[in-house]
Amino acid sequence: MVMGLTGLSLAWEKAALLLGFPIIISNVLLLISVCTFIIIVVTYALKARSYPHAVIEEFHHPIKMSFFPAFSIGMLLMSVATLSISTTLSFYLWAMGSIIHLGFTLYTLGQWLHQPKFKIAHSTPAWFIPVVGNILVPVAGVEHGFLEVSWFFFSIGLVYWIVLKTLIFNRMFFHEPLPQKLLPTLFILIAPPAVGFISYMKLTGELDSFARILFYSAMFLVLLLLSQLPKFMKINFFMSWWAYSFPLAASTIATLSMYHANPLPFFHYLSIVLLLLASCVIVVLFLRTLIAIKRKEICIPE
Repeated sequence: MVMGLTGLSLAWEKAALLLGFPIIISNVLLLISVCTFIIIVVTYALKARSYPHAVIEEFHHPIKMSFFPAFSIGMLLMSVATLSISTTLSFYLWAMGSIIHLGFTLYTLGQWLHQPKFKIAHSTPAWFIPVVGNILVPVAGVEHGFLEVSWFFFSIGLVYWIVLKTLIFNRMFFHEPLPQKLLPTLFILIAPPAVGFISYMKLTGELDSFARILFYSAMFLVLLLLSQLPKFMKINFFMSWWAYSFPLAASTIATLSMYHANPLPFFHYLSIVLLLLASCVIVVLFLRTLIAIKRKEICIPE
């Protein structure tokens, strides 16, 4: 939720700068993101205090463990969102988020390398979160002057994106399909090339051939998954629906960045379409989540 809401806030901020949209929308979304982040962190901290064994079990679960780094990614996204508000706050969020995420990456890869519990059925696009999430670090890292550190994290995310994408495609092509609850995580496939494009543009400052490869591969995945929309619409509501949010927001920001670097009318109109799509999807997700909370449809045994 935090990734999606903060990503949408950044998309509206970019749209305000490039397209003249009202900045107040971005500010309101950022405030909602911060409140959501605090509520989730406090709630989970209370859970950890009252039910530590449940948290430990989740931390070692072959699928659920991949969602813990969403915490550090949320911090990294907020470091980007607060750049224009407070450079100091942004730096501390970036530094803590980067260190925590590196820890999650080392832990996750260590588990994959040495634990016999993992099977092909455990591989899902959610595996991108702990490792490929490193590709996000340069977005604020370059602004804070840590160029080589940013290249370090970018390299981890880019190389392991290719490796993990191959493993996940192998699972989907030749083994049993993803269960319905995890089908929305297919949208996570969009995030690595979209965020990779944004980070690469930050690192190099130019729209070269490799940047175009990242951007257009992200756009192809957007087309591919939107063409499967009838299948996604049949899925019952799960919290995993939030997997739709951040990839759509990231693809919107990438398109706005592409328009900034290459101001063709096509990218102008495409960025508006993607911004409206991401906004509508996230509004629906937010409202549907509130309804699910009221009906007590979440936080129940699986």
